[in-house]
Amino acid sequence: MGWVALKMLTGDRAKYLGLVFGVAFASMLMSHQVSIFCGLMLRTASQILDVRDAGIWICDPELQTVDEIKPLAATDLYRVRSVPGVRWAARLSKALGRIRTADGRYRTAIVMGLDDDSFAGAPQQMLLGSWHDLRRPDGVILDDAGFSYLFPGEPVALGKTLEMNDRRVVVVGICRVAAPFQTFPVMYCRYSQALQYVPNERNTLGFIVADAVPGADPREVCRRISERTRLAAYDARSFAWLTIGYTMRSTGIPVNFGITVALGFIVGTAIAGQTFYLFTLENLKQFGALKAMGVTNKRILVMILLQAGVVGGLGYALGMGAASVFFEVTKDIYHLRGFFLPWQVAIGTAGSVVVIMFLASVVSIRRVWTLEPAIVFK
Repeated sequence: MGWVALKMLTGDRAKYLGLVFGVAFASMLMSHQVSIFCGLMLRTASQILDVRDAGIWICDPELQTVDEIKPLAATDLYRVRSVPGVRWAARLSKALGRIRTADGRYRTAIVMGLDDDSFAGAPQQMLLGSWHDLRRPDGVILDDAGFSYLFPGEPVALGKTLEMNDRRVVVVGICRVAAPFQTFPVMYCRYSQALQYVPNERNTLGFIVADAVPGADPREVCRRISERTRLAAYDARSFAWLTIGYTMRSTGIPVNFGITVALGFIVGTAIAGQTFYLFTLENLKQFGALKAMGVTNKRILVMILLQAGVVGGLGYALGMGAASVFFEVTKDIYHLRGFFLPWQVAIGTAGSVVVIMFLASVVSIRRVWTLEPAIVFK
């Protein structure tokens, strides 16, 4: 009976291809939009995820996101270091600075000031040079995407000269980091240099990054830091989720992407449901003949579900393939880097396709089950 079901499905090529296209469009749209949404949320926490050598972040208690910086007092660093369970603690600053290129163009950059002694928070993936070169006068490390943005069309190289706040900047290293939310170039330098590159306030310490002693629970250490210093302390994962949660609450990004995903689901269900129902109506005599020959409703149910499964499987494969090709082609484009197709999204989309095909086949199943075999003799 499976072979008969497939022959009935592919008998009308136009409707068969329309079914597959509807499911493919829905799965591509849903997976594409959800993947971009996940990529945007990860971008908001990119600076947190890039700091891999520190498991604890200390900041002002009122801070809601890594971009909303309220500077700490310089003495807070020593207070954190005195907390039991803290292995080490170091300064870290984050600010926006204005870069002037040699040809007079101005660009905004994310300036990360690393502790002068430990370089805690330094980039882990170096393409050219080393973060030890930050000890050189005026030396900075620039991310590779930012280099291409500042020097379009030029090969990645060291020794380029820039200007920030009327001070000379020399690129001594090229790194690769997670794409930031604002797609600005990311620049690393010593903490003492960062204070000269950006406008100063009375307090200049943006964050304190620390790590727990081996064997200690980072969350317990965070609790001790908060109790003793009255500052907010988070493990890296919690701080990243704090930033992501703030973005989701304070912007229209989740609503806009949610509407697009919902429209993809509704359109896919409507196209597949209508086409599948019309396909069933055109094959009522064939189903009636099968029932007249003694085929049970249970067997017919299996036939319809087989048809729905074939359409859903092909449409899902084509849709996910199209989404994968998009992310593969655009992975090196400056403004689109960092977006990818998570496996969780692929699984979630597969579940949505199953629901779409189930809803599309429900009406057809009911129509066939109530069919009288005598229709074949009319």
